[in-house]
Amino acid sequence: MTELDEIRVDKWLFAVRLFKTRGQASEACRKGKIKLNDLTIKAAKSIKIGDIVKVRQSPIIRSLEVINITERRIGPKLVGNFAQDITPKEELEKYHKAISNRNENKSQGRPSKKERRLINQFMELGGK
Repeated sequence: MTELDEIRVDKWLFAVRLFKTRGQASEACRKGKIKLNDLTIKAAKSIKIGDIVKVRQSPIIRSLEVINITERRIGPKLVGNFAQDITPKEELEKYHKAISNRNENKSQGRPSKKERRLINQFMELGGK
């Protein structure tokens, strides 16, 4: 396999597992959610080693430095060889806060099958 100097940004975003499909990566570029060195770009724009890619993933903006280039999708454990996450701590704190808020609201609404069984079991024991 030959060493690549540059690659389309949508291919690289898909390869380093920021998007599940290349189509989603292209769509994010069209919607202006991807910035290369602080410039909004199209999906066909080439990236090189050392470039900074910013991806707006609600509620945060992730910043990644391109360490290596690949066209093929890689395993999750190998992502660190191709992209270095340089997202500021403030953005990561926003993400963790949003996740904790989502988990707090999870128990509202209709009970799950497991919760319903526990409720029924509690009601049967309480009535005897």
